[in-house]
Amino acid sequence: MNKLLPFSIFLFLFMIYECRCEIVTDNTLIWRVGTATTVITPKESIWMGGYADRIKPAKEKLHDLWAKAIYLQDANGHLALLITCDLIGFSKSISDRVKNKLYDKLGLDKAQIILNTSHTHSGPATSDNLINIYPLNNKQLMLIDKYTEWLCEQLVELSMKAKQNCEPAKVFSQNGTVRFQVNRRNNIEPELTNLSELKGPNDYSVPVLKIEDVRGNIKAIVFGYACHPTVLNGYQWSGDYPGFAQIELEKNYPEVVAMFFQGAGADQNPLPRRSISLAKQYGKELAAAVEQVISEPMQELHSEIATIYTEILLDFDSIPTERELRENEKEMTGYEKKWAESMLAKLKRKGSLPTSYSYPIQVWRLGNQVIICLGGEVLISYAIRLKKMLGENIFVMGYSNDVTGYIPPDSELLTKRGEEIQSSHFEFDLPSKWKLGTEDAILKEVLSLIRQIGMLTKPESITNF
Repeated sequence: MNKLLPFSIFLFLFMIYECRCEIVTDNTLIWRVGTATTVITPKESIWMGGYADRIKPAKEKLHDLWAKAIYLQDANGHLALLITCDLIGFSKSISDRVKNKLYDKLGLDKAQIILNTSHTHSGPATSDNLINIYPLNNKQLMLIDKYTEWLCEQLVELSMKAKQNCEPAKVFSQNGTVRFQVNRRNNIEPELTNLSELKGPNDYSVPVLKIEDVRGNIKAIVFGYACHPTVLNGYQWSGDYPGFAQIELEKNYPEVVAMFFQGAGADQNPLPRRSISLAKQYGKELAAAVEQVISEPMQELHSEIATIYTEILLDFDSIPTERELRENEKEMTGYEKKWAESMLAKLKRKGSLPTSYSYPIQVWRLGNQVIICLGGEVLISYAIRLKKMLGENIFVMGYSNDVTGYIPPDSELLTKRGEEIQSSHFEFDLPSKWKLGTEDAILKEVLSLIRQIGMLTKPESITNF
């Protein structure tokens, strides 16, 4: 008996090994995934992005700002690349520049690349994004352009490194929940402590992707939330609550790369706010929601990638005349005056102002996990309507590929109130507010793309407008 015992143990271990090999070699589940990170904290004192009332550039930090990339390859060799950044946003000109360079270096087209920014208001300003609202002199403009050029180079190098780091992996998805977002359009911030009931709409979802190596070790966590990173408004670089959430997850999982993406949170604020301790608190709450998801069974995704991208023309409501612009230039102040001056310069240079805007829409399918990416500052109702049509498990990203203006639904355009409606075009250097019909145009195109990648499981959804 004693002589047979070692052989029995050997046989048992061999059987376990064979089972493990059988799982690992299942091509329907095995991906190749690589990640990479790089610090993008400015090395010089430059202007911060997001608030119009700042009076000086920043030069100190609470913690570093990061750009992170995850490169995916499925069993058939199809590729996808997600880049996330602790930044206020990318203009379309910057997004196109990065994507064109990545096409040259990696052969990836626009459909295969998502550029998402957290929209932190404690990161640096970038070229052509919200420039009208800042009191910038020529030196600061040059520093912003210099930083943006350096940033583009870092994102390309980061992406190439992520590809080099590819190894066999498994991918899982699931949604969690956390509830610190407050609808800022329907709840008055100074009255928050006296409110017994908060008004929506809201979407408290925490979408999560988990990447494991073939031995079951977690290598990366990609997670999102739909809420403005506006807890902080000082002069220290910070990723705000998303930055603290990533720090918390990487502290709890030392071998893991944690990546945050922003959802359709244009009308959602973290409330109360305005303290570092609150930013840390919300970061820990979000990290805890992610940990809850990854500690329980998640949906394992088959190794299959489908990507699609398009741009549709969104019409402006009305185009100002030269006479109106000259009157605005005389009567307006601050960034509204800068807007009038900018429109007049464009009118002189081009002879006319654009009547529409080329708006990016992108859809990914990883296995059967649908990820919808919308440009601009998308209000939460877009995510809610898409989930009603396509199911609660979809992931919705805003602030992707081009952060140009608030994108409200028609119901909000009709209210004619709030920054999201009245002043967005001034801030983002657009000729006018959006025209009614913008919402349906976007949602119909999303459903068209969904159908093209074979994921429109509810044919009646196409008529649910």
